[in-house]
Amino acid sequence: MTRKALFLIIISFFVISGVFAQGHEAGNHPYVIRGEVYVDFEQIYADHVDDEYPLDGPTAGRRALEEAALFYSAMIYGWSFHYDVGEKARQIEEGFELEPVAVIEYGDPSLKVTDTEIKDMRLRVWTDYHLSDAQQRRIQVWRTGMIRNAQGIGYGPSKMEVYPGWIAVKKAALEDSARVALRALLRGSERNRPKEVTGFISLASFPRYYMESGRWAVFARFRVQIKEIIPFAAY
Repeated sequence: MTRKALFLIIISFFVISGVFAQGHEAGNHPYVIRGEVYVDFEQIYADHVDDEYPLDGPTAGRRALEEAALFYSAMIYGWSFHYDVGEKARQIEEGFELEPVAVIEYGDPSLKVTDTEIKDMRLRVWTDYHLSDAQQRRIQVWRTGMIRNAQGIGYGPSKMEVYPGWIAVKKAALEDSARVALRALLRGSERNRPKEVTGFISLASFPRYYMESGRWAVFARFRVQIKEIIPFAAY
């Protein structure tokens, strides 16, 4: 199949799905956030060959929309977190738990595709997400008040006995980057290492994925709201 034919199939998929935007409709949606995702038509994740590869046009388009929905969820709603900082000297293991506050599902009508490109066996998709009034207020909260900025590089697993699927591998890398970013933030702001930290964390923008040593790596920027810091002295 030629690249032109594949491109037409993907555009048809987006049009039929009702996600290809006819302009940005700025008059009806005064607040829009944007992001770009890409999907490789041929790829190996965590030493496993995905059963669906090589991808056809509709499958690549669906994956792009699923990934965009994941990132918009993380930008608008974010996660609550509980972080056990850990300390080798006291034989305390590090632990990091994330729980989504809310989720934007695949097929959300507010998620629109604005442009696409196929180059070097990679589909790039640019998207808009049109925020409701309630979602606008959530975004404003993430940009005001006692919010701290953090960034980090995280990694997906290199090997898995059971391959959980392409998006689970990318989620794992993103969650690891959130852990790294939070740890770096605490090292820079807390004189003494805390035992536990709880709060909320969100993506500041779409993350940037790349392959390193055969596994996914991701650079991501975050906004952090710390609710409670528990020092070792409390125990």
